Amino acid sequence: MNDFVARNKRAARLLGDLDPRLLDFLKKKANTFVKWDLIQFFHENPHTTDTAENISRYTGRDPIIVTNELSDLVQSGVLNSSQVGDLTIFTLSPDTELRKLVSMFVNSSEDRQFRVKAIYHVMRAMK
Repeated sequence: MNDFVARNKRAARLLGDLDPRLLDFLKKKANTFVKWDLIQFFHENPHTTDTAENISRYTGRDPIIVTNELSDLVQSGVLNSSQVGDLTIFTLSPDTELRKLVSMFVNSSEDRQFRVKAIYHVMRAMK
């Protein structure tokens, strides 16, 4: 068996038993480690309404990277953004179904097996 086939079988085994909703969320919304941190931050602080600069400070991440990732999360519907003067303010989407999915993702992330599979998926997508 060649290396390519072996890798694909391993990937299928690692990702195959994830809840399809979580796998889709992981692929489309939480597809970087910074986004994963930001999603967890907003889950833990659902009433946060703040700037990228402050959010980067709270999460300990680079402000430029956080700004880009926050924008991606707005595009994917996880967050909303609004302008207050010359500042862009970010908030968690009020969509009830999305919040349930965020909660399911964050709670699942506490499980070691889920985390291993999710980390594998994120790293694989980075290649």
